[in-house]
Amino acid sequence: MTDSRYARAGVDLAQADDAKARIGRLVAGTATPLTLGAVGAFGGMVRVPAGMREPVLVMSTDGVGTKVLLAQQSGRYDTVGE
Repeated sequence: MTDSRYARAGVDLAQADDAKARIGRLVAGTATPLTLGAVGAFGGMVRVPAGMREPVLVMSTDGVGTKVLLAQQSGRYDTVGE
């Protein structure tokens, strides 16, 4: 989706980037030696230390975002958030 399409759907990408940067600063102190990488768009990765061969746990958070616009256009809300 292009920036203009996001904007028409009510998404402010600059504001989202600012919020992610602020969250990154707030959670920076929670990193451990098991943390893989920095704060990203949808998830974080950590090593699982014991008993498994090279495991990586990916934690993910995502919102419904512009999917609500599609639900409104189709009149179908039962799939939003799935």
